[in-house]
Amino acid sequence: QVQLMESGGGSVQAGGSLKLSCTVSASTYKDYCMGWLRQAPGKEREGVASFDNDGTESYADSVRGRFTISRDNAKNTLYLQMNSLKPEDTAMYYCAADFGFFGCPWEPRLGQGTQVTVSS
Repeated sequence: QVQLMESGGGSVQAGGSLKLSCTVSASTYKDYCMGWLRQAPGKEREGVASFDNDGTESYADSVRGRFTISRDNAKNTLYLQMNSLKPEDTAMYYCAADFGFFGCPWEPRLGQGTQVTVSS
């Protein structure tokens, strides 16, 4: 069973940057479709970015060119570098496995979430 723990959220002004990290318990995490999703108050969950099992990256149109997903397999850690942040990026961000977005299978496991707040 994979377990996920995020860190790195916080508050930043528009145009700033944050980097989220997700430590994954399972050494076989490369077997999962891993990524990030977010949910703002009153809105539906949105897939932000993912790696599929072949390592192919996918991004939501709203973040493409500003966010970058990466991973360090030696550390079982997934990252999300967020640049040029906008107030509309404000949400709770979740590290996720097999979370159903970007063609990922639907057998979701989520971390506890980390808050990102972008002020104008």
